[in-house]
Amino acid sequence: MNEPDVVNVSLRLAQHAALRPEHAAIVVPQTYDRSGQRKYRVVSFAELETDVAHLANGLRQAGIAPGTRIAMLVPMGYDFIALVFAMLRAGIVAILVDPGMGRRNVLTCLAEAQPEGFIAIPLAQAVRMVMRKRFPKTKHLITVGRRWFWGGSTLAQIRRAGSTAAEVQPQTSADDPAAIIFTTGSTGPPKGTLYQHRIFDRQVAEIQTQYDIQPGEIDLPGFPLFGLFNAAMGVTTVIPQMDPTRPAKADPRLIMEALQDWKCTQAFGSPALWNVVGRHCEHEKIQLPHLKRVLSAGAPVPPHVLQRMQQAIASDGNIHTPYGATEALPVATISAREVLGETATKSAIGAGTCVGKKFPGIEWRIIRISDEPIADIAETESLPAGEIGELIVQGEVVTREYVTRTEANALHKIRDSNQFWHRMGDVGYLEPLNAGDDVVSARFWFCGRKAHRVITAEQTLFTIPCEAIFNQHPAIYRSALVGVGPRGTQRPVIIVEPWPEQFPVSVAGERKLIDELRQLGAEHTHTMGIQTFFVLRALPVDIRHNAKIFREKLSVWAAGKLSL
Repeated sequence: MNEPDVVNVSLRLAQHAALRPEHAAIVVPQTYDRSGQRKYRVVSFAELETDVAHLANGLRQAGIAPGTRIAMLVPMGYDFIALVFAMLRAGIVAILVDPGMGRRNVLTCLAEAQPEGFIAIPLAQAVRMVMRKRFPKTKHLITVGRRWFWGGSTLAQIRRAGSTAAEVQPQTSADDPAAIIFTTGSTGPPKGTLYQHRIFDRQVAEIQTQYDIQPGEIDLPGFPLFGLFNAAMGVTTVIPQMDPTRPAKADPRLIMEALQDWKCTQAFGSPALWNVVGRHCEHEKIQLPHLKRVLSAGAPVPPHVLQRMQQAIASDGNIHTPYGATEALPVATISAREVLGETATKSAIGAGTCVGKKFPGIEWRIIRISDEPIADIAETESLPAGEIGELIVQGEVVTREYVTRTEANALHKIRDSNQFWHRMGDVGYLEPLNAGDDVVSARFWFCGRKAHRVITAEQTLFTIPCEAIFNQHPAIYRSALVGVGPRGTQRPVIIVEPWPEQFPVSVAGERKLIDELRQLGAEHTHTMGIQTFFVLRALPVDIRHNAKIFREKLSVWAAGKLSL
């Protein structure tokens, strides 16, 4: 089949606006009325499409040409969604940085991406002014809100100008740049990965098909990117009242309010969000019979989180945990029913976390682990089923290059003729479901990040299989395996985070807990050599999902504790 000349995910929004003009596209919570009922602003698909068209027209009239890199510093909300679609339609490359990674990281990422302009709220524009020497290419300034002393246009002015300007027709091809999206930096400095228009378009198509998401459904997305996917699928987005950079701190009552007021059929969030929501539902005995599909990604989802949420949603509903990365999403998927009914018992004894079968558009292989660059696929050694190695993937949703920290391309990309494989940085193994099956029908068992493996004088330890043993203790919420010392002679250390209500209140209580953990480890071959344990109230986690543990920080901390 020939690929269409124009590939632009904003055209999907236009199609849904033509088919369902009056259907709600975006729902934004407002204040409460006098009776205590929440008020909402509702924007239809026709209204969203008209606004996107006006914004695209206005951006082009402001002199922003296709291919121009523009940094977007706008919080998740209606304007964020409308602006990203408008930029895509106009062929403008959006630079998207998670504000939760901290001001220093945000400034560094933006400076490395070399933006030619900023669309930002007033506070972000003020900070940019103070740091303007770091952004020498900046020519275009658009302020979302009140403009102060820095010049440029306001978003309102862009809208007004665009309402009478010539209409922009998308001219982007599949391989044209669409956005620069930064990784979380959970295993190294954040890197800007280049999204082409084909990637956004294929992501929407593959996710919608895999999960049978129908136009007219209603979704509450706990992660901004899914708000964009929804509008392209004909799905209503109910914007949650939460800080998307702090899902673990979300108020479950506000999440419940939106889910129940709009009878949401779907919701997306990190494991940290569903841990909070699931515990609330269990404690308050809340049922959500209209919620038939929950998606969770960003880190392995603990079975206790899946169990609580499964009990709260529709009896015929399911929870799905898509697996992937900023550079390649989606890669694989598995349902809670499959996890709870089969794989969780294996995970508990150290088999790893099963993330399921691959999406149809993905090719994958397990190769022998290497920390060195691999220039060509001919240099790799594929491993047999069941042997732990490094996962590499290829497909239409897989990015081809980093455009910042470009030295990382040598470590993460493998050339294969005129294509590239992406090294996920994850280790694990493939398990065919039936004897004689090939990798097409295999499931991938995730065993941790390659960079986090601990190499002692006797063996190589992988984080997920080891941590699973200690997470079985009823007092433990989560744990982290880290290594202290040089690779090859590392000392393995387990650092645990108990449930808040079970945190030891005395030295004796902590010693008792550690003795019990040491005994747990002694019962399994792969953990019996771990003798060093520490207890912390909270493990440091990533900004985006509040679920990936910053083991690098813990390794440094543990080394300091041991040196004392």
